[in-house]
Amino acid sequence: MLTTKKKQTVIKKNQIHDKDTGSSAVQVAILSTQIDELAKHLKKHKKDNNSRRGLIKMVADRRTHLKYLERKDKTQYNAVMKKMSLA
Repeated sequence: MLTTKKKQTVIKKNQIHDKDTGSSAVQVAILSTQIDELAKHLKKHKKDNNSRRGLIKMVADRRTHLKYLERKDKTQYNAVMKKMSLA
């Protein structure tokens, strides 16, 4: 589970301007952090199928945000991919 403090640090690292909390770049960063934490959980608890379903849903959501970002702003898409090391 992503704590509020950890989420705020992820937002601060990836925001475009001071009040940015919901841009695609920020959402991709938050989802990537959640995906990493859930993947660690699933390595320990292999039979937790409900969490596995949530992980698949988050990965699909991140992919959707990345497709949108690639279509709208290619430079920001490249920056996010490099920063999150997703490529």
